[in-house]
Amino acid sequence: MRSAPTILHLDMDAFFAAAEQAAKPSLRGKPVVVGGLGPRGVVATASYEARRFGVHSAMPMGQARRLAPNAAYLVPRFAFYRSISDRVMELLRELSPLVEPLSLDEAFVDLEAGGVADDSAGARAAGERLRDDILAATGLTGSVGLAGSKMIAKIASEEAKPDGLVVIEPGTEKELLGPRSARILPGVGPATGEHLRRAGMATVSDLAEAGEDELVRLLGRAHGASLYRMAQGHDERPVVAERDAKSVSVEDTFDVDLHDRVRIRTEVERLAERCVGRLRSSGHSGRTIVLKVRRYDFSTLTRSETLRGPTDDPGVVREAAGRLLEAVDTTGGVRLLGVGVSGLADYTQEDLFAQAEAEAGAGAEPGGGEGVGEGPGAEEPGTAGGPGATVEEAAGPGAAGTVERHWSPGHDVRHAVYGAGWVQGSGLGRVTVRFEEPWSAPGRVRTFSVDDPELVPAEPVPLVPGGAVP
Repeated sequence: MRSAPTILHLDMDAFFAAAEQAAKPSLRGKPVVVGGLGPRGVVATASYEARRFGVHSAMPMGQARRLAPNAAYLVPRFAFYRSISDRVMELLRELSPLVEPLSLDEAFVDLEAGGVADDSAGARAAGERLRDDILAATGLTGSVGLAGSKMIAKIASEEAKPDGLVVIEPGTEKELLGPRSARILPGVGPATGEHLRRAGMATVSDLAEAGEDELVRLLGRAHGASLYRMAQGHDERPVVAERDAKSVSVEDTFDVDLHDRVRIRTEVERLAERCVGRLRSSGHSGRTIVLKVRRYDFSTLTRSETLRGPTDDPGVVREAAGRLLEAVDTTGGVRLLGVGVSGLADYTQEDLFAQAEAEAGAGAEPGGGEGVGEGPGAEEPGTAGGPGATVEEAAGPGAAGTVERHWSPGHDVRHAVYGAGWVQGSGLGRVTVRFEEPWSAPGRVRTFSVDDPELVPAEPVPLVPGGAVP
């Protein structure tokens, strides 16, 4: 444990929703919900205005709409959020070479390693300067926690929300943690929390008083011993600058269960192509191909096949995923499909005989758990035609040669006459667009035919006039 609060945890405030409010003047100060808009969609982020109605992340979107019927509901724009995240991470790396990103909107920083702070006053000054720099660069706010360990710094940033900074001095950890729920500790999820509750341990002080031997008996050697140390306020985990991707994966959830076997195979092949695209863009290849199938009854199967050498060949990945699908019973319908590649390497196996052997039908073997896409290289979950979908042209159902244009709420467009805007909604052959830019006054709403040739998809508008997207 450190003697000064020189580990910083940054958590951007309601990041996806706040980014949309910064980009869309008409949404500022109003409830905004970002997530999947289909029947099975869930909330990714809710603005603080929406949270006042009880909306929160991971809530089914249908429930959110009942709680906040007048909120703006938008699909995510991950490329836009990532561009803002990249700028924030640049600011963190100006403080220290030891920056550990946890997600697009969250990271640890070792201020001591950067030489910017070795005491409480220096750490607080660095944290305040960081918050000012983020606001100036992006127009968004972030909450900062400072402590002598990662665990306590993260707790401090939660206390700082929204748009604040909290310092927890080393030596006060045990007193701080004691009355809190055991769920506050890393590694205590719903199942472990319930197991501890049934054993009479609800708070962190309960864990500390139970002793290490009792926690080991309940949870096993590694987990029990680690939890006991954390209950005492001890966390020696270092800030790690590089978090290697464990896998690269993509997945889609479908609004309506897929029953047709040919359609399911087509979707798997499409996902395999997208996965290889991400694999190549990250500079990796991989040996293990993973297929994830969630069926109509929410049961989830994963199957994997390990090649003799790493590959980034789309044909190899596509065929391997297809072979894995053959071993899965899709009777009753499929609600989610995913394709991933793990066992990553930074080179490609040129052994064509190994690839040919794999394509000839090397046997599939049962995969591991449900987490196909863990790690920084993983694709954000998307919903077909919903979250993550871009404005695109796609063949209309049942009409060869007919093209229907799909417009996703929140996505950027440009009109030949009216300029830049964003989609408010669409249906019945019409699309409604609000024309405004981040630095303008709230704009006017206009409605067009979905196939209006003067209306086209566009790149995100920069948050500052004349600048690049952050």
